[in-house]
Amino acid sequence: MAQEPLEQTSGVAAIPPIGQMVQATASHSLWTDAFRRLARNKLALIGLTIILAIGLAAIFAPYVAPSRYDTIFPGHTVESPSKSHLFGTDQVGHDTLSRDIYGARNSLSVGVFVQFIILIIAVMIGGTAAIGPKWLDGILMRFTDVVYAFPDLLFVILLQQVLRGVSVTFPVIDVSVNSNTMGGLLVVFFAIGLVSWVNVARLIRGQMLSLRERDFVIAAEAMGASKFRIVTQHMLPHTVGPVIVALTFGVPAAIFTETALSYIGIGISPPLADWGNMIYQGYGVILANPWPTFFPAMTLAIVFMSFQFLGDGLRDALDPRTR
Repeated sequence: MAQEPLEQTSGVAAIPPIGQMVQATASHSLWTDAFRRLARNKLALIGLTIILAIGLAAIFAPYVAPSRYDTIFPGHTVESPSKSHLFGTDQVGHDTLSRDIYGARNSLSVGVFVQFIILIIAVMIGGTAAIGPKWLDGILMRFTDVVYAFPDLLFVILLQQVLRGVSVTFPVIDVSVNSNTMGGLLVVFFAIGLVSWVNVARLIRGQMLSLRERDFVIAAEAMGASKFRIVTQHMLPHTVGPVIVALTFGVPAAIFTETALSYIGIGISPPLADWGNMIYQGYGVILANPWPTFFPAMTLAIVFMSFQFLGDGLRDALDPRTR
């Protein structure tokens, strides 16, 4: 007599098929989980909100600022905050709030665009050292050590003096770009970017050397995948997380370097507004009126802390093992 199949007990839930379980697990990708972990980090969200608010104010500075950065109000020099000038005025008669907003545009643009230069150089040197032959790896890493051993600020000053006054002509589009345009802002971009790529290049090289021994990379090589495909589709995507964290921490470092250059008088040239030259100009009257120095310094400190909070949140979100 055939035995009847056992019926499922009503109190026990049915086990879903393995395919559905795999599909449900795959739907929760690394970036989805990272976003959820980041959303639970209140300090990171506060930092991100402050950065976005200051960034939007910088982008729309002509519509947000009470006046232009170079507008002078005769008879209103070194004034304390008032209804007409919320942050007061400096020793020339500029509205400090307006220059603070326009200074955010220049300082944040340096911090962000420098990271693109750093990323390009770091990927080229770090990636080539990781996937290239050993002799090329040795040459590139010794060159990296030489750049790392040189004092950063001194190297930036030397590069800035070399690049200042250089003109580049693009004959195809008939355009000539001079480094002194935009108040020397282009020089600051390239000078800081050409110096600050070392740590990111070492990070990319270390990550790719580690990934080269992972099972999925070895399997891709065994299946006949080209080296270009292995690097672009298997190695670089797994390197993005640590690189994003490093670049996030690199933004305030670039802003600090640019602020230091402007403070000693060789950064962004006046009358362009910049937090560094605002602090430098206000330092001369700090005993009489601290407000021209206080507000740009406070804005700079808030931006620094916001990027630190965001960087810590991204590091915990992209690599929970570091918590």
